[in-house]
Amino acid sequence: METENLGVLAGIIISLGFFALIFAIVYLHKREKMAMIERGMDPRAYKAAPQPYQNLKWGLLMVGAGLGLFIAYFIDIALPNNFDSDPAAIYFALIAIFGGSGLIISYRIEKKEVLDKPSLQE
Repeated sequence: METENLGVLAGIIISLGFFALIFAIVYLHKREKMAMIERGMDPRAYKAAPQPYQNLKWGLLMVGAGLGLFIAYFIDIALPNNFDSDPAAIYFALIAIFGGSGLIISYRIEKKEVLDKPSLQE
């Protein structure tokens, strides 16, 4: 195949994939609502429940990823690049490590708050 034909083919495949994805999302959403109605449930009652710790989770994830980038930058500058390798692995690894650490800290804070709440029976 010639390269001109590959560009046209890629555009067609990407467009078809996008529309198939949108169709599948809408179809499955409507099918889920119909299944709930058939079982006697009210689909409006099952809207997204409030998530009080969502901002904390995203905030700690972003702080962790930023800290990982910051430390990776200093490691990249401080260490001599003797091994003709790309330092991108350091960046991705530290973003994942510190971002995951932020999520773990968020989980621990949420867990502590849930355990510290007074029960309604008291």
